Amino acid sequence: MTHYLFYPGCSMESSAKAYHISTVAVARKLDLNLDEIRDWNCCGATEYLGISTTAAYSLISRNLALAAQQADGTKTVVAPCSACYLNLAKADYYMRERPVLGVRVNEALAAGGLQYTPGSLTIRHLLDVIINDVGLDTVAARVVRPLKGLRLAPYLGCMVPRPDYEHRWSNPEYPTELDRLLKVLGAEVIDFPLKTHCCGGHMTQISPDTAFELIRRLIHGADQYHADMMVTLCPMCQLNIDAYQTETNHHFKTHYHMPILFFTQLMGLAFGLEAEDLGIGTELVNVRPALTKIGMEVGATALEEKPAPRGPRKKETGLPMPRMPENGGSS
Repeated sequence: MTHYLFYPGCSMESSAKAYHISTVAVARKLDLNLDEIRDWNCCGATEYLGISTTAAYSLISRNLALAAQQADGTKTVVAPCSACYLNLAKADYYMRERPVLGVRVNEALAAGGLQYTPGSLTIRHLLDVIINDVGLDTVAARVVRPLKGLRLAPYLGCMVPRPDYEHRWSNPEYPTELDRLLKVLGAEVIDFPLKTHCCGGHMTQISPDTAFELIRRLIHGADQYHADMMVTLCPMCQLNIDAYQTETNHHFKTHYHMPILFFTQLMGLAFGLEAEDLGIGTELVNVRPALTKIGMEVGATALEEKPAPRGPRKKETGLPMPRMPENGGSS
């Protein structure tokens, strides 16, 4: 059994719970031991880095320090969440490349009795591990229910393949790893030109009009290629395209119905696992019509897609956004 340190990140316990469930199920099938880092904390997502560099990298690096303490023979940290993967990789890289930052971060960590030596751990995304460590031949050997008949749009989002600090991906602008994996599962994979375009991130809370346009482009692109669904490895991408698709349709007077699942959910289906055991059925845009193409019957979704007119968005709604301190913040 191959052993890795596992950093799940906050979304895997909330909006991306289906990702977590399916990751654990698939790891078991592939004989992957994902040892969750004890007492991990939020990576700060993306906004905190714009507020205070030292504090943000200290928050991220606390997880690396904990991982190093708990390594037990392994030096690889696996993160399935794109933002978490990027933040952990950036923290390790910039602590190496900017010694002054490294000193500041370790001074902050010392307050909690921790220390991290940059470069002592390797940060990798779950997809990278499955492709390059497990191998596509091993994945193919586990397939008992090929996804033949499903036409899929592989969508990685903008954070995983770039910046590619360790040169792990085939192409930072147009990586093919997810395409190759889905093909091994038996699906028909479209050559999706928008696979690394941004979903808008938190723009749904900052500028909804901008966010809806970015989401519309992605869904429209997949629809033009007659995809049955989009497949992602990013919790934010899945959340935006799934949760805001109805609002996007209302905004543009469109009628798209494009479900988006995590790649681990598709792997689980191909491995013969039941849809409900992979978190399928909890998405908002109903995936059941697509899965009938491979003979899958899925129970009623927890939240059916219910298009409904919405009034003007109130200014006070949405998530609180971080603000710069009065003195301009610290570095």
